Amino acid sequence: MIETKKNIYTNLNEAELYEHFIRNNEGVILNTGALCVKTGKHTARSAMDKFVVKKDPSQKNIWWENNEAIDESVFLNLLEKIKKYISNKDIYVRNSYIGSHPSYRLKTRVITEHAWHCLFVKNLFFDLPKDYKGEFDFTIICLPDFKAEPEIDKTRSETFIIISFERKTAIIGGTGYAGEIKKTAFSIMNYLLPLKNVFPMHCSANISKEGKSAIFFGLSGTGKTTLSSDPNRNLIGDDEHGWAEDGIFNFEAGCYAKVINLSKENEPQIYSAVNRFSSILENVVYDENRMPVFSDGTLTENTRCGYPLNFIDNAVEGEKFNHPESIIMLAYDAFGVLPPIAKLNYSQAMYHFISGYTAKVANTEIGIKEPKATFSTCFGAPFMSHHPKVYANMLSERMKKYNSNCWLINTGLVGGPYGIGKRISIKLTREILNFALNYKGGCAFIKDDVFGFEIPKIPNIDSSLLIPKLSWKNQSEYDLKYRELVFMFKKNFEKFSIIEPSIISGGPLI
Repeated sequence: MIETKKNIYTNLNEAELYEHFIRNNEGVILNTGALCVKTGKHTARSAMDKFVVKKDPSQKNIWWENNEAIDESVFLNLLEKIKKYISNKDIYVRNSYIGSHPSYRLKTRVITEHAWHCLFVKNLFFDLPKDYKGEFDFTIICLPDFKAEPEIDKTRSETFIIISFERKTAIIGGTGYAGEIKKTAFSIMNYLLPLKNVFPMHCSANISKEGKSAIFFGLSGTGKTTLSSDPNRNLIGDDEHGWAEDGIFNFEAGCYAKVINLSKENEPQIYSAVNRFSSILENVVYDENRMPVFSDGTLTENTRCGYPLNFIDNAVEGEKFNHPESIIMLAYDAFGVLPPIAKLNYSQAMYHFISGYTAKVANTEIGIKEPKATFSTCFGAPFMSHHPKVYANMLSERMKKYNSNCWLINTGLVGGPYGIGKRISIKLTREILNFALNYKGGCAFIKDDVFGFEIPKIPNIDSSLLIPKLSWKNQSEYDLKYRELVFMFKKNFEKFSIIEPSIISGGPLI
């Protein structure tokens, strides 16, 4: 345990943390009762400053092409400096666990120098009993005001996020962005759980009143949060889950939502959740009445709020839930060539899961907008500790064992590429999603000649809306754009050096 000559505040409640927040001048209390903070120069994850200590036995399992290695001596040197830094400071300790499943909980001690980070951990993780005296599986230390000296400490910058699996410790310095705590915990779970035959997933999850659960994979902007927040289903969680032999479970006790342009009209549940006592708004501008201005991206477009899951009205709490009957992979295709829905077989599910495709519209220097393909393996590349095929094989095994259906749903464009095509309406997407979630067979399909997936003929939905080529005025241009996307998929997949036929056969044939 790290020691200090000053005070150690352990497991303070919300009211006590508010008092410390004000006393420490860490931010302001808004008129809604929520806290509002600025995270400094880092308003998002500092991906280039994340490292994993390279040492046996973990180094044999780590996918080093995706994880930056660092020598243990660097970690230990920084840890000693951190101990000296803390020795004359008040610190906040939260004894938590990550993962609702009793058999796979990661008992975690989180040490912070700011009261609001301690409250963030209380919102996002599960509290251990106050009288807990046992061992901890991991310790996370977050010190935004402690900065490394790159020339001396051998880091890339003054900011660092370093995980040592052998020391069961992670250290974070030089950044106040609370997402680093959350994603460090996720990275740890992504390493540890596959070793226990549990599949960690970067996804949201919900469940019907009849107990039929579904998981939703998707990168930012694909509609993952919107589509999983269904008034007719209960929300299990919005971001990180595990799939064990006896069901799925949430890693977190809270949500960390992006709130730029949040409105009461479009997302009433999230709007209500973020405007409450104990919610924490990061880098959100507020007016003279201390009311949040969610439309103002002056500080960052990545404005965030951390709040407890039970702030969402239809959220459901539990240790574990039924195996998912439906697996939804969401993609925003700005090229306008993917169908609004396609059914994937086991090989295709692995291929598309490893690919993690979406296409964003990026601003160029001269203001022209063009679609840009984005591939993030397993729909969460920065947090994948093992090689992607480890996670893909776990997905396929579970699909087969529990007879789960997998669907690729395009929430992007139809009728043409960006500038010509139109975004698929949320109304149509919900109709398509409801078909997928309630699928029981007995439907005719049209097979795509290249990708190989099957497009369902959904009753009461015009086939011109389901088959992309039919919605293009110039079908030869469609063919060209289609081939362009296919080659992007193939080029991206080459970097994984995967030779297993069971996975390669799920990709496009051209």
